[in-house]
Amino acid sequence: MRTMKVRHAALSDIGLMRKENEDRFLLDEGRNLFGVADGIGGLPHGAEAAALAVEGVSSRLAPRTPSLEELKAAVKGANTDVRQAGHRLNPLHGIGSTLTLGCLMGRQLNLVHAGDSRCYVWRRGRITQATIDHNVEHDPHFTLRFGMSEAVFERQRSALTRCLGQLEEVELECHKLELEQGDRVLFATDGLFRAIPEEELAERLGNQEEPELALRELVTLANERGGADNATGVLLYLE
Repeated sequence: MRTMKVRHAALSDIGLMRKENEDRFLLDEGRNLFGVADGIGGLPHGAEAAALAVEGVSSRLAPRTPSLEELKAAVKGANTDVRQAGHRLNPLHGIGSTLTLGCLMGRQLNLVHAGDSRCYVWRRGRITQATIDHNVEHDPHFTLRFGMSEAVFERQRSALTRCLGQLEEVELECHKLELEQGDRVLFATDGLFRAIPEEELAERLGNQEEPELALRELVTLANERGGADNATGVLLYLE
């Protein structure tokens, strides 16, 4: 399986309204591992949760490109790290973080995901969301299992249904995506993508040939539109 050349960039910005940046990113070129984590709003110690999520994965992997099964096992171990820290830092409610990771193996992207951060794939001018938002509004596993009255749905539609740190066993979303030369892959926290509609996101990724400049433009745009949250992205250009 021939490995494509990858150019990449990562950027995290506190935004204009938050006192602390509770996002983290992972860019490990040696292991072809990329992703983002976002400490859960409404719970304390979000920065610690996101950092533990990223560090917990990285520390459990061998110094080579991991398989999907190895990546899943590392994420489950990171879930334990965040959960144990929650018992200490916030015994009543714990702490939590999203985590969206991708590992490149040749032309295949192995994805492991929990929460409402996102992975997008841009291809020939069109953009596709490769992950599901794990919240009440969009997670089909949750609504099939528990149902939801209309009144509760309206109040809780953005509440997370999956994340790291809240449950002993985290239910992960996993995919194997086949990529093509020319694809562009974006991992992003909600402070970035909620400020930029998908059509505009596709246009801006297509117009900029340098991943670092493209990512900086996106973060700047999120701040120009209010900067209500931390904005973090990891961007890959496959050649």
